[in-house]
Amino acid sequence: MAASEPGPRPVVVVTEGGPHIWAIVNALADRVGPVSVILETPESKKRLLLGRARRQGWISAIGQLGTMVLTRLCKRLFAGHAARLIAEEKLETESRPGQTIIQVPSANGPECLQAIEKIGAGVVLLAGCRLLSKETLAKMLCPVLNYHAGIAPKYRGMNGGYWALAFGDRENFGTTVHLVDAGVDTGGVLRQARGIPKPGDTIASYALRQAAFSRDICVEAVNDALAGNLATIDPGLPSKQWYHPTIWFYLWTGLTKRVW
Repeated sequence: MAASEPGPRPVVVVTEGGPHIWAIVNALADRVGPVSVILETPESKKRLLLGRARRQGWISAIGQLGTMVLTRLCKRLFAGHAARLIAEEKLETESRPGQTIIQVPSANGPECLQAIEKIGAGVVLLAGCRLLSKETLAKMLCPVLNYHAGIAPKYRGMNGGYWALAFGDRENFGTTVHLVDAGVDTGGVLRQARGIPKPGDTIASYALRQAAFSRDICVEAVNDALAGNLATIDPGLPSKQWYHPTIWFYLWTGLTKRVW
């Protein structure tokens, strides 16, 4: 009797979690196969604030913190809009019973690397986790991809969809799956998807809207990685890294451009 063909190696998603990420994980589970989720502990807000203050100064860091606090409040105020979006787009935004979840302190810690090695990952998809160090990335022996909620390289970093809308660049409201290198969303672009925000969408719901039209590119890129068929594309766009908007810029843009 001939030996059976080995199945595809496992898919691993490394993330801090969130409803939009679970929508992608569940789409991968349905269309690719079982997914193991490595769930890292989010960085403390104090550490994030200190890091941003060192890079950008205290005024910008405090302004960005104000927007983050307001966004959290908006999620509560506009929970009904998010619920309708989830229902209309048929998003599964929670982990399913039996989902393999491995909790680790950090994506850069030894526990994460040990889990990936034990699973025998064929591909690792980063989705909403901290930036991997060069040392961690060098120790990952399978393709490492990143799901980025923005069109790279034009909108690298944070809130790519928001920034595109804030500057009137609606045709680049989208997402990217790219290879991971030592930079911030600077790896070779594999696939991109663009969509249209709908009335009622705000910075609190853009991630869900983007996940809704990005499930296909995540599935396609992961399948390509498992098949050893990764090919990058050149989007032909300028490169810039973005951060959270400051509270004063966010309010000004909302009032003058109706981009919230």
